[in-house]
Amino acid sequence: MNKNSRRKFLKNSTMALAAGTGGLAIACQDIKKPKISVPYINYNKTYEWKITTTWPPNFPVLGEGCSHLARWIEEMSGGRLKIKVYGGGELIPSLESFEAVSNGAIEMGHGGAYYWAGKTPAAQFFSTVPFGMSFKQMNAWIVTGGGRELWEDLYDRFDLLPMLCGNTGVQMGGWFNKEINTIEDLKGLKMRMPGLGGKVMARAGATALLVAGAEIYTNLERGVIDATEWIGPYHDYLMGFHRIAKYYYYPGWHEPGPALELIINKSKFLSLPSDLQAIIRTAAYRSNTWVAAEFDNKNAVYLDKIIEEGKVSLKSFPDPVLNRLREYTDEVIQELIEQDEDSRKVYASFDKFRKSLHQWSTISEKYFYNKLM
Repeated sequence: MNKNSRRKFLKNSTMALAAGTGGLAIACQDIKKPKISVPYINYNKTYEWKITTTWPPNFPVLGEGCSHLARWIEEMSGGRLKIKVYGGGELIPSLESFEAVSNGAIEMGHGGAYYWAGKTPAAQFFSTVPFGMSFKQMNAWIVTGGGRELWEDLYDRFDLLPMLCGNTGVQMGGWFNKEINTIEDLKGLKMRMPGLGGKVMARAGATALLVAGAEIYTNLERGVIDATEWIGPYHDYLMGFHRIAKYYYYPGWHEPGPALELIINKSKFLSLPSDLQAIIRTAAYRSNTWVAAEFDNKNAVYLDKIIEEGKVSLKSFPDPVLNRLREYTDEVIQELIEQDEDSRKVYASFDKFRKSLHQWSTISEKYFYNKLM
């Protein structure tokens, strides 16, 4: 290519490029830019809230989780939202947080939804159901399976907003001072057990009592109760149950995947700037993951300690006992949903979701645990 031809080629190429970019610029002008809604944030305004728990002060994992939650919220908000944590009994009695948050005396509470069966029976389904769903399955139902909407609707009448905020994972079956060989061995037993599990035990002839965590050891030691369930090896060991009970039973048929809740006064939550609302939700999700992970971590270590110390007999409930308890569970739930419209509506969603998971759970996790581990 000679010099004249090269100059002509470059000139034509430059003109074509200019025409092309000019057309692109015109085309871009025709595209409407999306409007982005930016919340107004007043960095000079700060909030100081309180959270009360149903757990003893500074209680491992559960109390720690609340402290982490408060710290994460303060960090993410740049100090604009500070939350002071109170253990059960420090500010109000452990089992009065639902009402205190509902009436606005306290902004937040942390506990288990089954504690509020006396306020609204359907709340129990958002904690745990005997022979119900695991931690992962409860998460799936509440987060994406329709449970959250039902939960929020149920609590709305109390001016409360519930959020998932932890899970203990499958619990242990409890501490006993006599062997449970048949269903008859449960008759006349006074046992600490909340929620639907307690109603099932009552159907089996036991007396189910709701006792705050801080009072369980003393009640068991003094014979006020004959048996107790609590959580799992880590917390049970720290509570000292292995020193005053002979038999440690599994599985936790009554609490296969107990969800923990953060309850917030809804009016106060909605009065917050939208970014702080999002920060609270994000911190609750983070706490939900951390609590469940820490339970698995610590329970594995402390189950070994209980076994190694050799003072307690680790036993499984006989299959005939579990089968009878399952039958009683079906009876208790049937009676509840016949008497309470909210429970009927919530349980329909819970049960449908649980059944939809059955085949997948059987060929995935159940097969893995039974065949591959």
